[in-house]
Amino acid sequence: MAKGYWVSVYPADSGPEGLAAYDKLAGPAVQTGGGRLLSLLPSRGGRVVAHEAGITQRVVLIEFDSFEQAVAAYESEAYQKALVALPDGFERDFRIIDGIS
Repeated sequence: MAKGYWVSVYPADSGPEGLAAYDKLAGPAVQTGGGRLLSLLPSRGGRVVAHEAGITQRVVLIEFDSFEQAVAAYESEAYQKALVALPDGFERDFRIIDGIS
């Protein structure tokens, strides 16, 4: 079975302090939903080489055992509460994608 992934790119990131309330709720919601954090760049000290648009802000990659599990985790009550904690006017490009089996 193909895995499912959450991919989030934050084109305009005002800094990690703006996401503190969201992160506090989202982390446990993702873990409860079966997600595994694969990448949180550049805030965890990882390296980024940006091409084309040159966006080097926060990128988050989370893996789930299946696409359906990824969708269910997003739709969960716990994660929906985390979304409410995102600051007003905060911009991100969020996708749930199917992995290649």
